[in-house]
Amino acid sequence: MKLLLTSGGVTNPSIHSALVQLLGKPIAECRALLIPTAQWGHPMCGPTSVRGFVAADPASDWRYHSGLGWASLGVLELTALPTIGAERWIPWVREADVFLVDGGDATYLCHWMRESGLADLLPSLTDKVWVGVSAGSMVMTPRIGDYFVEWPAAPDDRTLGVVDFSIFPHLNLFPTNTPADAERWAAGLGVPAYAIDEQTAIKVVDGSVEVISEGQWTKFG
Repeated sequence: MKLLLTSGGVTNPSIHSALVQLLGKPIAECRALLIPTAQWGHPMCGPTSVRGFVAADPASDWRYHSGLGWASLGVLELTALPTIGAERWIPWVREADVFLVDGGDATYLCHWMRESGLADLLPSLTDKVWVGVSAGSMVMTPRIGDYFVEWPAAPDDRTLGVVDFSIFPHLNLFPTNTPADAERWAAGLGVPAYAIDEQTAIKVVDGSVEVISEGQWTKFG
């Protein structure tokens, strides 16, 4: 699977160009599945924010993700998948061009990716593109650090480990997301890590990692 791991979405021309390159065709010709699941695991998210993401509200920051002008939008709610059977939902996944995976709590998202069976399916989805925002990007890393765990039932900070580096999102967006905070976070991880702001994305194709940025980012380790 081709990955575009962002903090705030497709926020500038450089990231937009990288996305179109990954897709291999215009955004307006691509079928997208929205995955809002991570939101349910985070105390700052809920029905209103999920609705905004799914509705692709053009007056909100979702214009950088679900609101980019996709040919079609569908919702893949991972918590529902174990109850409906793989024979129903796997065709939906295979018909999509791109997965738009919203933020929230990455450990909650990781749990439901495994429980639903989507995590096991990922290696076969080589022609698909995964566009993550915040937790939707962090879930692909090996660890997120205790700093970002908000789901009370999380056993630890481990996530899927599809890539071999961790991500500190929203650099300088919040008072607790300063470069100094990111440096302290990275020191306890034991893996390479990137701190990225809202104007930065990390593109991963066949193990090759490229930072796409019109903003600020730092690599640790």
